[in-house]
Amino acid sequence: MRIALVGNQNSGKTTLFNLLTGTNQKVGNWPGVTVERKVGIIRGTNFELIDLPGIYSLSPYSIEENISRTFLFEEKVDLILNIIDSTSIERSLYLTTQLLELKIPMVIALNMMDIADKRGIKIDLKSLEDQLDTTILPISALKKTNVFNLIQYMKMQDYRKNQYKHIYDHQLEQAILEVGNIVDTNHSRFLAIKLIENDPLFEEHHVEETKKIVEKLSSSYNRDMEQVIADERYRYIENIRDEAIEARKDQITWTDRLDSVFLNKYLAIPIFMIIMFGVYYLAAGPVGGWTVEFVDHFVGLLGEWLDTVLVNLGASPWSKSLVIDGMLAGVGAILNFLPQLIILFVLISFLETTGYMSRIAFFLDRIFQKVGLSGKSLIPFIIGSGCSVPAILSARTINDETEKKMTILLTPFIPCSAKLPIITLFAGYFFNDYSGLASASLYFFAIAVILSSAFLMKKILFKGHTSSFILELPEYKMPSFRYVFLDVTSKAWAFIQRAGSIILLASIVIWVFISFSWSFTYGVDPADSILASIGNIFAWVFYPMLGTWSWEATVSAIQGLVAKEQVVASMAIIAGYSDTTSEGLLIFGSGAFGFFTASSAYAFMVFNLFSAPCFGAIGAMRQELGTTKRMWKAVLFQTGIAWVLAVLVFNIGRIIEVLL
Repeated sequence: MRIALVGNQNSGKTTLFNLLTGTNQKVGNWPGVTVERKVGIIRGTNFELIDLPGIYSLSPYSIEENISRTFLFEEKVDLILNIIDSTSIERSLYLTTQLLELKIPMVIALNMMDIADKRGIKIDLKSLEDQLDTTILPISALKKTNVFNLIQYMKMQDYRKNQYKHIYDHQLEQAILEVGNIVDTNHSRFLAIKLIENDPLFEEHHVEETKKIVEKLSSSYNRDMEQVIADERYRYIENIRDEAIEARKDQITWTDRLDSVFLNKYLAIPIFMIIMFGVYYLAAGPVGGWTVEFVDHFVGLLGEWLDTVLVNLGASPWSKSLVIDGMLAGVGAILNFLPQLIILFVLISFLETTGYMSRIAFFLDRIFQKVGLSGKSLIPFIIGSGCSVPAILSARTINDETEKKMTILLTPFIPCSAKLPIITLFAGYFFNDYSGLASASLYFFAIAVILSSAFLMKKILFKGHTSSFILELPEYKMPSFRYVFLDVTSKAWAFIQRAGSIILLASIVIWVFISFSWSFTYGVDPADSILASIGNIFAWVFYPMLGTWSWEATVSAIQGLVAKEQVVASMAIIAGYSDTTSEGLLIFGSGAFGFFTASSAYAFMVFNLFSAPCFGAIGAMRQELGTTKRMWKAVLFQTGIAWVLAVLVFNIGRIIEVLL
């Protein structure tokens, strides 16, 4: 049996999916798009559950809606499990009425009933079932209430096989019937309504007879038929609301009280700054620094053990160096920072699941509007704190082309998880007790650069209208610790896989280049190596921001194109050690990187923060911007901004150091 899980965003759909499937789930992408696809087996059954993207209708307004309706219309689906937020039934029923027009049995899971009860919302389930002619079960996915009964209903197929009642006026129903008889598909009623609405995605089903019926109907109403159908649908929903739902009026909820603080016009921004400072302070400050030292101890022990094993096995000097000074040095230097990333992932996931991030996106919309962006752009920026690739791809949900291009250009400026090891290493050594402050300052620096860059692009490059931003503000909730666990685990595992593949391969390449000369002589002085000769070609670019000629720092920064984490891995290999503590003693205590000062260190962090992202993100920019020419313009723009800012930071910092 194949079941489609469908519902609005913030209706508890993901929580219910995780609860029903447990660990029996696979995550990938829908064919041809980058929107996440989740499929699982319901526990205790062999039923396949497909989690469709969160949507508000089956109209062609977004890629998620197109995915959902194409799947429901074209794939074999035995049952629709429609999850509805019981605190917002009226809003949710618009999608429900569309789903009922498909010739697919449906069960409604009325979620968050515990919250509805607290709010004094009374729901007549019998009346609601009769009017929608389908089985409705009240549940609480968060508290796992009545979920077992829901599984039993699906398992025993003990639910109403709905015969959907007509909801439109007589003339419209007659036209739907006539068009449906002509197209004669499995979902003829749904298709007939879409043809009457002149839905462009179903144009191929339009024949002469249906066009004549639709033209006659349109002239009769003398209005846009999509609006006519929407009005009729809302009228029907209002009748259901009046008969089946009784809500307590003028009740002040905890969400209202919290919003009066978090969305206060004077307090919202300071609170946001304090929260984000706390996030980066915990992840990259003293707490995160201690975790790096903890993991580093075990990496050091592993290095000693491998050294002993390889010596006992009679390994050659070059093979021993490859394993310890190359592979372990590179990968170990990155894995040291895994606990910090987990702290960051947990805190960001916590903010998202509580409903706070949706609110700050809504509040920042008015600020973003002034610089040519909107609150829609904040979603890619938030995702970008994890990884720039999905963040850039998520910008495709922005309808306005100008705003979308600006968002794609600016999203890589957000400090992603790959940049955190660079920030932590430099901040921990050069700013000591102020490492958390230094790390958080880069986050706010990034926001300032994004806003100022957007403003300049709007004035000079992209003159035009900024799109409006409509966002549902969900209720504040206690986070689902199960969801947070699964979310953080998947991100951490992706980071480990990256370290075990891309970072490992790049580290081997760096070791080869620094261990051999162009004549392939092993064990040469690093200054005479292949790597040094390559670095010396580009070292002049970095001289103005470092105050010295350093091929070592140059090649490490260039390695950031492979993966930003590789900057630290390269520095560890060049320094000749696998042990990279949070203080960076061995890296910065070596001759290779001993020239760094506080000003050049901060400048180097700034350059790596704003310069062109990794190859994966550059590929995503190429895909979303549409042409290679636009991609190169974006790369040059980002790297140019990074170079100018780094040089300014270094010289301003050097002046401050002299004055102090």
